[in-house]
Amino acid sequence: MNMPRDASPIAGILAAVLVGSCTVGPDFHRPAAPEVTDYTATPPRTTAETPTVVAGDAQRFVAGEDIRAEWWTLFQSPALNALVERALAANHDIKAARAALTVAHETVLAQRGAYYPSVTAAFSASRSKTSEELAPTPNSGAFYYSLFTPQLTVAYAPDVFGLNRRTVEALQAQEQQTRFELAAAQIALSANVVAGAIQEASLRAQIQATQSLIDSNMRALAVLRQQQAKGYATRLDVAAQEAQLAQVAATLPQLRKQLAQQRDLLAALSASFPSQGPPEEFDLAHLQLPVELPLSLPSKLIEQRPDVRQAEENLHAASAQIGVAVANRFPNIVLSADIGQSALALRDLFSGTNTFWDVGVGVTQPIFQGGMLLHKERAARAAYEQANEQYRSAVLAAFQNVADTLNALQHDADALRASAAAVEAAHTTLALVETQQRAGYANYLQLLTAEQVYQQALLGQVQAQANRFADTAALFLALGGGWWNEQRP
Repeated sequence: MNMPRDASPIAGILAAVLVGSCTVGPDFHRPAAPEVTDYTATPPRTTAETPTVVAGDAQRFVAGEDIRAEWWTLFQSPALNALVERALAANHDIKAARAALTVAHETVLAQRGAYYPSVTAAFSASRSKTSEELAPTPNSGAFYYSLFTPQLTVAYAPDVFGLNRRTVEALQAQEQQTRFELAAAQIALSANVVAGAIQEASLRAQIQATQSLIDSNMRALAVLRQQQAKGYATRLDVAAQEAQLAQVAATLPQLRKQLAQQRDLLAALSASFPSQGPPEEFDLAHLQLPVELPLSLPSKLIEQRPDVRQAEENLHAASAQIGVAVANRFPNIVLSADIGQSALALRDLFSGTNTFWDVGVGVTQPIFQGGMLLHKERAARAAYEQANEQYRSAVLAAFQNVADTLNALQHDADALRASAAAVEAAHTTLALVETQQRAGYANYLQLLTAEQVYQQALLGQVQAQANRFADTAALFLALGGGWWNEQRP
């Protein structure tokens, strides 16, 4: 079935259409990086050092240093590494994000199909009887006949004004947005696991210190009761100690509840049921505080933060949608061609005399739509302005996040130094009271009081140590988590 030369003018029309094609709407340009050189009003300095204390190392910031994808390995905890890797491999939210990326990618490929002509093959067979009152349909004059018709249809809509190109552009931006959403989910998951492990270690230490504090208060209460029985203490003294013991004891169930919930959280993050729980248990003493911290240049932050890149791709998609709205107001051109055979018998299908064909050009131009297309274009432009402001807000939030984390690293290092000094002072006091008690210059109740002060100081130090670990993890999260260095298969 050859297309006759009479159809050649259509090729000329097609060539003219393609030569005159254009892409309407604005071309997207990435927003420029903010013109700032620092995250905070004063550049970050090396943090305070508290020697001989867990998490007491001084931390130095290395400007411009790259961030490794597996940043959690810097804590040098095999148990933590195993838990994070297991969570990244099994977490259902991560798997759902990967599936969403596949959906977005396949949607782009599907839309790209509009770049090519559509070709459809059809075959029909029928048996008919013509009314004898009418002229017979077949040339043979038979009233009963069969009709066999194979047919090939080709249709092509040249993208004259860029409607399809802008649609593909918008879908590609949405695919990239989904890709950065996956990166953000992975970074957030790893950070949540690390923070959860640090919190678990902190709670275990707090429970241990609280239990020691309860034991000390119980011994103090026993001594006071003995002194009351001998007339050396009043009922008011005993009641005050009972109240203090009850107050301290009331904090223990809350800490144990938090520990159990923290274990449940870590199990869920690693796609396990709470009853199956993670096998790893964490202790602050088994974590190493990284002493050199990468600090990305401010100009690089918007390239590294997945949430900022998501906002950028959302802006890109909104820009492309303006082009889609504009292109819908221009003519729509469709080129079509049909060629086939019609025969009364299968054996005659490929006879040259049974060939039929047609070619055509269709042009549709919207004239009146009640203002619908105009207002859709205006809505697209307003959506672009909305996306632009959301992008700017995301950039500001990213810089604020980094600044807050840097401030926390500085101040929590100072807080740990103060807590360690309080522990040292309380320990010195306890040692002096113990010496005086053995020499007979201090009573047992004074010893227990000094021990309680020491345990309270230890409790504050545990929280300060946990804060330093958590601040470090927060910095890696704030700087983007190194997703760009991930080794992909």
